This record gives sequence, C-alpha cells and structure tokens, in this order.
Amino acid sequence: MSRLFAAALAAGLLATTPIATSAKPAASLETAEAQALALVKQLVAIKSVAGPGNQTTDANRAIADALVAGGWARSDIDIVPVNDTAYIIATWPGSDPNLKPLVISGHLDVVAADPKDWQRDPFTPIIEDGFLFGRGASDMKLDAASATSALIELRRQGYKPRRTIVLQFSGDEETTMVTSRRIAERLKNAELVINIDGGGGALDEKTGKPAYWSWDGAEKTYNDYTIEVTNAGGHSSAPRPENAIVQLASALKNIGEYQFAVEQNPLTKAYFANAAEFESDPKLAAAMRAFAANPGDSAAVAVLRASPTYVGKTGTTCVPTQVNAGHARNALPQRATANINCRIFPGHSREEIRALLEKVAAVPQASVKDATGDESIASPASPMRADVLAAMTKAIRASYPGVPIIPTQASGASDSMYYRALGVPSYGASPTFIKDSDSFAHGLNERVPLANIAPGLRYYLSLFTDLSK
Repeated sequence: MSRLFAAALAAGLLATTPIATSAKPAASLETAEAQALALVKQLVAIKSVAGPGNQTTDANRAIADALVAGGWARSDIDIVPVNDTAYIIATWPGSDPNLKPLVISGHLDVVAADPKDWQRDPFTPIIEDGFLFGRGASDMKLDAASATSALIELRRQGYKPRRTIVLQFSGDEETTMVTSRRIAERLKNAELVINIDGGGGALDEKTGKPAYWSWDGAEKTYNDYTIEVTNAGGHSSAPRPENAIVQLASALKNIGEYQFAVEQNPLTKAYFANAAEFESDPKLAAAMRAFAANPGDSAAVAVLRASPTYVGKTGTTCVPTQVNAGHARNALPQRATANINCRIFPGHSREEIRALLEKVAAVPQASVKDATGDESIASPASPMRADVLAAMTKAIRASYPGVPIIPTQASGASDSMYYRALGVPSYGASPTFIKDSDSFAHGLNERVPLANIAPGLRYYLSLFTDLSK
C-alpha cells in the first residue's frame, strides 16, 4: 500500500460513512444553472456523430461562444479540424506561469442513433419527468455543459486562478480517438487532468437517494488480437492430418480455459474493500473483502472470477469474440481466423499479452497478431494523490454530505489513457448521479436526471477552485 493511499484511508477520504439526507444550504447558482441547461439542450440538438454530416465542429463553436460571452478571449480558444471532426482547447491563464496547468477533459462526439428506434427523436432535447432525453445527454453533454458553465460562473464571481485552467473536448472519443491523442500530446506538460467522462454516482434503485460516488484513476487497456492458422487445404474427400479449423479450435479452447495471473493495485484493493458494503449477495461480499485483504486467497478469487461483474477487476481477461474459417463446403480450409478481445490490467504491454496468447494457444501453426492499431495504448494507474483525493472528497460532499466514496479502475477506454501514457495523472471524476436502471448511454432513449445540474455545479466550482488556487 502506498503512503498516499494509507494517508487517504487514515484521513477518512475513502471511508463509507452514513449518507446525509440533504445538502447544506449553498449560494444561489440560478444564472449558472440556467446557462448549463440551455447549453446542454443546445449540444444535444447538435448531431456530433462520426461520418457524413458530422456536426462536432458546431458543438465546439457552441462551447466557444459560451466561453467568449463569459469573458474568454477568442485568442485563448483553439478549434482544430481533424478529418470529419474537430477538437477544442480553451485556456484560462493563471497568475503563476511557473505552475503546470490543470486540464479539464471530455468529448463532444456521440455514438450514432437511429430515430426509428427511439421513442423520441434522439437529436431533439426533450424534458420529461425530470429527465433530459437525447443522444449524448448522459455521455457526456450534461457534464460538458455543467463544467463549462461552472468555469464561466467562477469568472463571473471574480475568481482568478493561480494555476492555468485548460478546458478541452475531443471530437472522436467514441471512434478512432485521433483527436484524443493529439490533445494529450499538446497538453503533456499538465500537472493533472480531471476527466469528466469518467467516474460518477449511483442512485439507490428504491429510494432514489445517492448510494455512493466513484472516481477512477486507471483503466484496463482495450486490445484486439487476430489468431490465424493457414495450410494448403485440399479436397474434403481426402482429409489431411492438419486441418486449420481443428487447429484453431484447439488454440481457442486453450485460450478460453487460461486464467491470467491475479492482480491487485491500490485502486482495485480500495474498490473491493468499499464496494463490498453494497453487494447484496453475502457470498460475493465476503469474497470481495477477502480478496481486498489477500489477493492470494484462492477461494475468494474463484468466487469473484465466476461473477461477470467482478472477474474483470481481478486481472487481465481475454476472450474469443469472432471466428471466420473455410472457403467452401467441400474443401479443406486454407485459413481459419478468430478475434481475441482483451482487457489488459495496467502494467502490461500489448506485445507482452500477444506473446503470452501465442504461447497459451500451444498450436505451432497458430500466429497471433495485434489487430487494434493506434487507438489504444497501455497506460499506468494514476497515483492516489492526497491533494486530489481531498479536493474531490470536499467537492462531492459539498452537495452530498457523507456519501460513500469508492475508487475504481475502469474496464473501458477513455481519453485518460493518452495522458497517463505520457506521465500525466488523470482522474475520471464526473459528479453525475443516476440509477442503473436509467443508464442508457450508447443505447436507446438515453437520458440524464436534471437534478444533477445544481449539485454538479457546486462540485465543479469547489473542485476547479481547489486544484487551481
């Protein structure tokens, strides 16, 4: 356990304390709330989807116009076209040029949505029953609008940061992540990154009250590999000892049965220790506590690895997801291929896992090649900095006193990986709370509770101030 992690535990920053029923009274934020709502509706109406008609540049302009109206100079805002999309970097210069900047990271592109499948038009912002419906409402245009409005509110209040604050939104996070990589290269001198496209809070399914809030400081590396077997083939009436399909099947069986080494880092240790309180299955909860205390506990590992919810948090996972073989019904296959999808635990390179898969396959004729390309890279976990943990804890509890806080390691990919790979710590830390049953990011009828706006603004105002003063 790191000294910072131990200090955080001792300070109670990771403790699960009883949740209060209401927040303390706060100063009126009516102007910022109105701006955040207007801006998120404007953004949802913009079809920022990759491909023909991509309007991500329009979303960037909406952010830029709001900032300029709030006091930013046009010269401090850079909108950069890239292929069919664009990214934006807006700078609020601090008073001390010797301090490295604070970066607030997000994205404005969204996944595609077919209006025929939705109950409401996905690119028409509609408010019903306290929700904002529309593609990107939860992923992540509400957070984009709220963070932008919070910065404008800080400027309106006369706040002057010592540390430069940089607001950036990538334009293809949901697809190729070309802009994500370019932004990180431009901002690699940053002190740290707050990625508002990660973390978040869970609402209790029965009461609707905040159950816990999570932030993430690491993510597994997404990677695909192609495993292939080739041979001469021939007529199916004259079988040969070597058959590409049979050989591939043998390799896939070996890979499917392989158990990667059990691993734990400070984030996953804290996750299992704290999340056990919210696991309704007593057997799983006990295994989570046991694993947190001793990752070598084979009984606990067996229980967790039998659970789809927790298996990915115990180490690297690789699974076959697609198979293609043969060229005719009456011919011996000349080629058999399969895709292996891996989620790699931090600390391992893509090449290391490729070589291991080839070894595990144990079929000499099977070759394994990296099939992902540049859109995914391995990245280390961000350090559990006491100053960042304290700022996040103070910020979230300004609206939700006593809410349990659980560090996590994400299984999916985000823009954070490019910063972390360059040595810049990045923390996924959205203040948005939602029930699991209402979470439809990337799916049909995406929505977000509008009750998040006011507490989200208080969170951002506190966090941005503490990390830039």
